[in-house]
Amino acid sequence: MGFDFDAPVERRGTSCIKYDFAVERGYPADVLPLWVADMDFPVPECVTKALTDRVQHGIFGYSDTKDGYFEAVQSWFARRHGLTVEKEWLIKTPGVVFALAAAVRALTEPGDGVVIQTPVYAPFHSVVRNNGRKLLENPLIYRDGRYTVDFENLETQLKFARLLILCSPHNPVCRVWTREELRQVGLLCRKYDVTVVSDEIHCDFAFPEHPHTPFLSACPEMAERTVMCTAPSKTFNLAGLQVSNLFVPGKALREKLKAELERMGYSQLNCLGTVACQAAYEGGEAWLDACKAYMRENLDFVRQYLAENLPQVKLVEPEGTYFAWLDCTGLGLTEEQLNRAIVQRGKLWLDAGGIFGQEAALFQRVVLACPRSTLERAMAQFCGAFACREDV
Repeated sequence: MGFDFDAPVERRGTSCIKYDFAVERGYPADVLPLWVADMDFPVPECVTKALTDRVQHGIFGYSDTKDGYFEAVQSWFARRHGLTVEKEWLIKTPGVVFALAAAVRALTEPGDGVVIQTPVYAPFHSVVRNNGRKLLENPLIYRDGRYTVDFENLETQLKFARLLILCSPHNPVCRVWTREELRQVGLLCRKYDVTVVSDEIHCDFAFPEHPHTPFLSACPEMAERTVMCTAPSKTFNLAGLQVSNLFVPGKALREKLKAELERMGYSQLNCLGTVACQAAYEGGEAWLDACKAYMRENLDFVRQYLAENLPQVKLVEPEGTYFAWLDCTGLGLTEEQLNRAIVQRGKLWLDAGGIFGQEAALFQRVVLACPRSTLERAMAQFCGAFACREDV
């Protein structure tokens, strides 16, 4: 079956935050956005059909999921990741960030330490600080164009922590942690009695040569102290439908999370979200494989274009995700100069590295999930932003 990822889809005028809210968020109206992590691709046909059938029914009352939903989720993680999950492990929430915040409140007390590995997805910072917990940073080591875990520093931080929020695969640095790395993290957490909340929302975008290992597989000794967060939202472009699936083997942990959800007044998911999730996991595999292949070609284009037109900017070679993480330190600019040039001269809306951690202030995150024509335009504008240096 063929899939046309080259075909542009006009998203302006649909109230999507990627295209329709530049001015409200402080950007010029004419910027080209490659920032937020959603795709400019239509969802698989199986999802569209399932949603259409459900919409035509015409009633959208309180809904929940039957066995078929769990079976679709269970089968997906068994087929794609070799992970066997049990039905009683499943907790459904309207999003992974929602789940992270709930876990912080449920599994720690105000003032407790929570470790994150920077530079990392910005909400990791905010769900800790906004809930009155102490943010403990374990900065990743960046050496020779690659990121690794600073295990010595991690052990120091874990001595003062109750929780580690793990990003696996890692956003934005695009590492897919090896089984050995994950196991080492898990054993350190076990040593210091630290619970792990593993955000694996990008797990379906690991490259074949860097297979994703679920944290529960890497360190089964930590199963009773692990919350594994997953969602179909990145995989199938369903973020607006608000559905995520947590796997929580430990009964005590599950009960704490369920109690927190009750305190928040949360119960059923968006009924269209669950329909889309089940349909995607049941019928979207061929679409996903084709999508991954297309975005790998987008990555190849970015790598070559930068090498030929702006070699001072280095692509941090990704092992997964659909991001390009660009090291712009070779341009010799300040953070302010870099960001101003990209927005004002390049007319681009990217994710500035500083939002992930100050150590990444001279980096930029580019989303590759768009037609090649969009990416070609974006790279031309990006490189053009630095063609003249006088007024950067």
